[in-house]
Amino acid sequence: MNNNVRRHVGITASTIFVLITLFIVPGMVCAQEGADKQAELAKKLSNPVASLISVPLQSNWDFSIGPEKAMLYLLNIQPVIPFSIGKDWNLITRTIVPVIYAESPVKGGDDSNGLGDILQSFFFSPKEPTNGGWIWGAGPVILYASGTDNLSAEKWGAGPTAVILKQEHGWTYGLLTNHVWTVKDNDELKPDVNATFIQPFLSYQTKTYTTFGINTESTYDWESEQWTVPLNVTVAQILKIGGRPIQLQAGGRVYADRPAGGPDWGLRFAVTFLFPK
Repeated sequence: MNNNVRRHVGITASTIFVLITLFIVPGMVCAQEGADKQAELAKKLSNPVASLISVPLQSNWDFSIGPEKAMLYLLNIQPVIPFSIGKDWNLITRTIVPVIYAESPVKGGDDSNGLGDILQSFFFSPKEPTNGGWIWGAGPVILYASGTDNLSAEKWGAGPTAVILKQEHGWTYGLLTNHVWTVKDNDELKPDVNATFIQPFLSYQTKTYTTFGINTESTYDWESEQWTVPLNVTVAQILKIGGRPIQLQAGGRVYADRPAGGPDWGLRFAVTFLFPK
């Protein structure tokens, strides 16, 4: 990692800690206003199929990649838009638009930056939980070959996706999963997409609407027969800026499993803009 990048990472990390100090802690006090509304927003943000329009901007940094100990920066733009289908069902669209900057993991290689492949999920979900309190949704997921240069798999993909969760006594726990296969091949020289994503998650919301979470965002690549298993630990807080609610989230991760040359650890910082009805 060159000196400019090290300086950039240092400034970014310092900024994250300053934001946590300036916004999250005062947010605990600010959250007392409109308590019921704040509590409901925090609860919905822990539910992937909640009827809430939100736009998370999730920044991820991964470190120690390859022989050169390179860094990868990934900004996921993740709009979530619900649609009402009659009196009993919602359709929740969740889209991930990745913007990537990747240092070369080998000496003399070129850095890469641009747009990654877009992933879009469609969850059909009942508006009310089951009699046992479970919330669920299921539907198709589509992979668009939208990436630039060497940041794309250059394959169009599709498959099923599903989520199930329960919320009680401040706790949210559940599982989100999908599987994507290649359906259209734009480059026969690149391997097909055949990957399973599994995300068990657990979070706890305090009385001040601070949410502590832990999850794994695990992917199994059936072509290479390889797991990638990051373990994420996060803390998030709702507050208001200019009268509009937002959520700030910060955290870190370590990799329980990864391909050869993959990252050792990473950081996450996210800002989620909320548009409650």
